Parts: sequence; C-alpha cells; structure tokens
Amino acid sequence: MGTEPALRDELRELRLRSVRADRGGVHFEGSLTDGMRACFHSRVAQRILLELAAFDAPNEAALYEGVRSVTWAEHLSTKTSFAVRASSKKSALTHTQFLAQLVKDAVVDQFREEQGQRPDVSRDDPDVLLSLHLAQNQATLYLDLAGDALFARGYRTRHDGAPLKETLAAALVRMSGWDQQSPFIDPMCGSGTVVIEAALLASAVAPGLMKKQKFGFQRWASFGASEAAALQSIRERASEAHEKKKGALPRIVGRDVAASAIEVTRENAGRAGVTLELVQADIAVAIPEGAWTMVVNPPYGDRMSLTPKLLSSFGAMVERNSNPKKGGEGSSSVLCGTPELLEAIPSRPSKLVRIMNGDIECRFASYGERKPA
Repeated sequence: MGTEPALRDELRELRLRSVRADRGGVHFEGSLTDGMRACFHSRVAQRILLELAAFDAPNEAALYEGVRSVTWAEHLSTKTSFAVRASSKKSALTHTQFLAQLVKDAVVDQFREEQGQRPDVSRDDPDVLLSLHLAQNQATLYLDLAGDALFARGYRTRHDGAPLKETLAAALVRMSGWDQQSPFIDPMCGSGTVVIEAALLASAVAPGLMKKQKFGFQRWASFGASEAAALQSIRERASEAHEKKKGALPRIVGRDVAASAIEVTRENAGRAGVTLELVQADIAVAIPEGAWTMVVNPPYGDRMSLTPKLLSSFGAMVERNSNPKKGGEGSSSVLCGTPELLEAIPSRPSKLVRIMNGDIECRFASYGERKPA
C-alpha cells in the first residue's frame, strides 16, 4: 500500500494498455505475452494476476457454482498440481482456509465429472497457483502468472536485521526521483537491498534475468511452443538492454556503522552481480559534497536505540544533504517506521506518502530537489 503509483508508472513504461491504479493494486489489459513481460520486467509488483472470472458469492453454494463455471481444463490438467490462496474482506464468508478448500473442491469435482481423474493439490510447489479475492460478497478468481512472489530475486540469502523486500526497495528508489545518473547513497544500508536495487535499475538488469526457477505460467497446461518462443524473445531483448548499459553505472554508495551490515551487503551485491562502493561509517560522518540522491530506511527497535543523540545526528545528516540553507545540493527520501525519525528532521518534507512495510505503517518523506523518475 502506497507504492501503487510507482507500479502504475512502471507498467506504463512497459507500454501495457489501460493501466490504472487503485487502493491495493494496479490493473492493466493485454495478452498473455503482456503478462509475461510484466512478470519479467517489473521491479515493484509483488504478484501479477490474470483474472479468470468474477461473480457474486454471498454464500457457499454461490461460490462453489461460480468456481465450477470456469473451464478449468484450459488451465490445468490431471498431470499438473495446483494450490489456492484466498482472501476475504467485508463479506459473509470470512474463513480463508475454508474458502480455499471450497475452491479446490469445485475444481477437483469438475475434473472428476468430466475426465474421471483429478489434478493433485500441492501446497509447497504447485504448478498452478489460484487466487480467490472476496470483497463485499463479490468473488474474483485469478491465475498467478509468476507463481512465486516476485520480491524473491535470489541474491539476498543473508540479511542484517529486518530487511526491506526487494520490491519495496525498488519502489522507494523509483519514488525518490533518482535520474540513474547522479550519485546515489544509502547511509544506513543494512543488508544493502536499496543500493542493490538502485544498481540493478541503473544497469538495466531485469528481475527476470536473475530468476533461476520457472515462472508459474511456464508450468501451465496451456504453455506451449508459441508461449516459450515469446518468453525467449522477452529474455533476449532484456539481455540486449542490459548489455547496452553494462559498465556505465554512476557512483552508488552503501554505508553503515555496522561492519556486519557492510559484509552482508558485499555478499548480496556479489550474488546480484553489481559493484558498489561500500564504507563502514557512522551517520555523523559527512556525505561527500555533490548532488546526491539519498534513500534510507533507518532501522529502529532491536537494531537501533533511538537516543536523542542518534536522532539529532540522523536529522542533521538529512539536512546536510538536501537543505540548500545547510549547503545541501541533493535530495533525501526517508522511510520512517516510527514518528521519532520523522520528527528528528527539521525541514518540512516536500512530499509525504503513507506506505505499509509488511504490517508496519510508515511514512516516506522526501526532501530537497526531486527530479522526475
């Protein structure tokens, strides 16, 4: 929540059709190939879902019949496995585990009736992942194109503290307005997710190029030679785009007071295939002069005790970078997970966005000059 505009703009840059954002998601229209492109290129989306059917579901019978009305043989076979994720909001049916089971029963019953056999259910590694969203008694069924959540890029096998998901880090970089040419810094980099995502963006490494497992759509019964050829074309074009920008990175710096954080960032960056400038330094150490784009997710709680001295140093760091009256030439974007962090910055933010980081309500505050993304 809060990153929908960033995802909307990203999907528009991919030249997808009828892109619109609403609370909790972004919608677009297109072919399966368009959905494959979105899975391969999106840095911000957590999931890409293909809508199969929408119908009223005020009770169990209506939901069951609505699911049975879908021609499941177009998407599943008796040789493929599937699983169901369910959510419910402001509806008569509220138990998500029961809802998922009801969807499974309807799918299986259709196969048994029409083919005498049924597909298997696999919770851990399904070939096809179905999603049921129930809101105000209106059911919508989706196929999950990616299968796995898209935030799992594969480079972050170690972390220092509570890391940002890669998709949220990528959204923050985009929302900062960074031009991908000026120097970029995260002075409290932790596991390095923000600076790594910045480097991947600047070097045009599409997330799909990093994916080692198959996408969900590659395991569908309908995925054939033409779909495989389309995916190969997407991959080849992405590789060409990366080759054009390879080796032309701007200065991207990750700093942290903890040596362990710097070491974890170095390892994660190595797995991601990007080169960063990593420095162990306290936030009281001045950022080099220049028009830096700063994006920072200050830790708090177990990892950082918010003492008055530390809060003062944090506020001064932001001011030095982005307040022209203090000599700042750059911009600062800060994800504040506690009010004390926001209150520690003397300047008033030019933009303040509510963002959910997991179950933590945060504020993403922007200061200084912000160039268009």
